[in-house]
Parts: sequence; C-alpha cells; structure tokens
Amino acid sequence: MTQPVTTSVKPKLSFWQIWNMSFGFLGIQFGFALQGGFMSRIFQTLGAEKDAIPILWIAAPLTGLIVQPIVGYLSDRTWHPTLGRRRPFFLIGAVLSSIALFFAPYSSALWMAVGALWILDASINISMEPFRALVADKLPDSQRSYGFVVQTLIIGVGTWAASNLPWLMTQLGVPNTAAPGVIPDSVKFAFAVGAGVLFFSILYTILTTKEYPPENLAAFEKDKKETEGFLHGFKEIFTQIVTMPKVMVQLGVVQFFSWFAFFILWSFATPAITEHIFKATDTASAAYNDAADKVGNYLGTYGLVSMLYALILAFITSKIKINRRAFHMFGLFCGALGFSSIYIVENHENLHYSFALVGIAWASILSMPYAMLSSAVPAKKMGIYMGIFNMFIVIPQIIAAVGGINFTYKFLFGEATINTMLLAGLSLAVAAVANLFISSKAAILDGYIDPSLEEKT
Repeated sequence: MTQPVTTSVKPKLSFWQIWNMSFGFLGIQFGFALQGGFMSRIFQTLGAEKDAIPILWIAAPLTGLIVQPIVGYLSDRTWHPTLGRRRPFFLIGAVLSSIALFFAPYSSALWMAVGALWILDASINISMEPFRALVADKLPDSQRSYGFVVQTLIIGVGTWAASNLPWLMTQLGVPNTAAPGVIPDSVKFAFAVGAGVLFFSILYTILTTKEYPPENLAAFEKDKKETEGFLHGFKEIFTQIVTMPKVMVQLGVVQFFSWFAFFILWSFATPAITEHIFKATDTASAAYNDAADKVGNYLGTYGLVSMLYALILAFITSKIKINRRAFHMFGLFCGALGFSSIYIVENHENLHYSFALVGIAWASILSMPYAMLSSAVPAKKMGIYMGIFNMFIVIPQIIAAVGGINFTYKFLFGEATINTMLLAGLSLAVAAVANLFISSKAAILDGYIDPSLEEKT
C-alpha cells in the first residue's frame, strides 16, 4: 500500500516517471491542436464570415471559465482507493473528449459545429486542469520547473503531430476538398485519429501513475463530509477568487496578454494567412484547402519548436536552478517577434521561421507560469488554485471573442485580416514586460522555499 508522503519529503522522480504522469497531455494537446488549428476552417466551410469567427469561438473560453475551478475544487476533495485524486477526472474527460472530437467535423450546420466545440472544450477541460495539479502533487519544489517543462515537451509533440494530421491524410490520398458546405474527408480522418490518441494516451497515464493519498486520510474524509454541498463549494471557490495571493494576480496579468495573443492565432491564422500570403478566399476551392493544409503545417512548426525548446529547458532545469521570470520574458519576446514577422513574409516557406519563434513562446507559456504558481501557493489547495488560475486564460479569450480582436486590430493597424498577427505580437510584448511586476521569490527562483508557505502547507 502506498504510504502517505508529506510535501516536505516528496522523493525526486526519474525522467520516465515524470514522462508517464504527463503522457496523457499528448492526447489533450491532440484535441486542442485540432480544435485550435481547424475549427476556424470548419466554421468558414460552413459559411461563417471572417469577422464572426471570434464570437463563434466564445464557447471554448466560457466553458473553461466555468468548468476548471469546479473540477479543481472537486479534485482537491476526491480520493478514490484505486484511481486516487486526479485520475478519476482524467478518465471522465478522456471518454467525453474522444467522442466529441470524433464527431466534431461531421457537423452539417454552423450551429452544430459551435455546439461540438462547446462539448469538446468542456470535456478536455475536465482532464486538463488535474494534469497541472498532478505535477505539483507529485514533485518536490526542486523539480517543479523540470516537471512542467517535461509536460510541455509532450505538449509540443502533440501540437506538431496533430497540426500536421490533415496534411498527412492528404498525402495518403484522402481528399482534402468537398462540396460547398461539407468538411473534407482529410479533416474528418484527422479528427478520428486524434480521438484515438486522446483516449489511449490518457489511459496510459492512468495505468502507469500512482498518486499519494492525503497525509491524514481520516481527517480528509471528515473535513469533506463537514463541507459537502453545492453552496459550500460555490462559497469556497468565490472566497479563493477574491482572496487569491498577490503572486497569482501578477502572473494573471502576464497570462492575460499571452493567451489573448494565442486566441488571435487560433481564430485568425487560417483566414489571415490564406488570404494575405496565398491569395485564396474561396473555401470550396482546391487553392484554399491546399493553403489551409499548409497553415496547419506551419502551426505544427510552433509545436515542433516548442518540443525542441522544452528539451533544452528540461536539460537545463534538471542540472541547475533557473530564474523563471527571466526565462519567461525571453520566451514571450521571441513570440512577439515571431507573430509580427508574419506580416512581412512574402515567401510562405519563411513562415516556418516565424512560427519557430512563436513555438519558443508557447513552450514557455505552458511551463513557466505553472511552475511559478505551484511554488508560491499552498499545496493542499493546488487543484482549486490551478482552476482559478485558468480564469486568466479564458477571460482574455472571452474579451477577444466578443469584439476585442476585431475592434483593436482595426483601430490600431487597419482593416486587413493579416493585421491580427501584429496585434498578437504586441500583446505578447506587453505580457513579456508584465513579468517585471512579479515579486515573489518562491515564484521567480527555482527551488526557493518560502517558510510562510511551508507553514500553510
């Protein structure tokens, strides 16, 4: 039987143990990459106008805003003798996500595609938040940066592979064109493969990873019984939101502008690049669908580079303690340059260089903020804090979806759709500068132990 492990004596884990506990993120990222890279293509195929695309995406961030704090709260209070604390949510999310991902490209009307996106994002969120908390649950503080970087490495593999799936299906002879208003078979096949990868990769983590039980299981169960009920849960989530630690607010500003930029990418990369660089606007034409496949290929580049950059970070963080704030600033400035350079690209092959810089930012966004947060908040509330931290991811996406993108890029840069990439670059530059306001040593310095935090934990 697994013995309770206190937060102060957690054993260091090997690379492969950390790999196993994070492997399910491969499937989660297959879901997110297919959703992020190709839902706008599906919306356009089903008749959506370019300016309407952001509002059609609003289902995704709204779902995350509601689901993640609730899942975080519930997973903090869960203990199953076989599945543990976080893994029950992995399993539920895996089943629902794989079903939703498989059926999303079979939408025959725009409202069906929007509904499919809503269900898909809610389902993925059920699994995703506990994966963040699991790294903090299992690893000592000295391995937090390393753990989140390994997770990012797996995410990079998933982003690259999933983004290239429709292109690969086309190379294998699957048609990438269809009648007007019909999703091409290459996209349908890609989503089907993604659904399989999503389910089995999460199942792999469930089967290969054990969790530490609460340090005092009897007290844990007693406290859970005394605080049951929807009203208490709502009150607890609300209380933690209004009293969140200062470091969470500081990191939240960085996250706000980071995710605003990437929501622009997911919403507008396909229409902006197919129109500006490939001069293709007819969604039923071979020219447009070939261009859209290539955009997916370039999106895969940022996933591939994020994987390679995460490998470098994994080596560095396994050997030395780093200044997380400085590393994150560097990554975000690289992404700002990458987005801005898309505007001046003439030869589409050069987009690989632009998206390579975006990939460095993506690797940093998926690792450094979570490493900083997990080292600066109490461990026993890690799930709910990770869920609440997601607010700083979804709120900028909601603002972007209800008009923030359309108004801002047109006001600052002009009507051309490619100007959305300039806005994304500006947003990442602001995020980079906002790092200067992060003041917690526990967040900034890898391996720093805050004595007051230890007492709370």
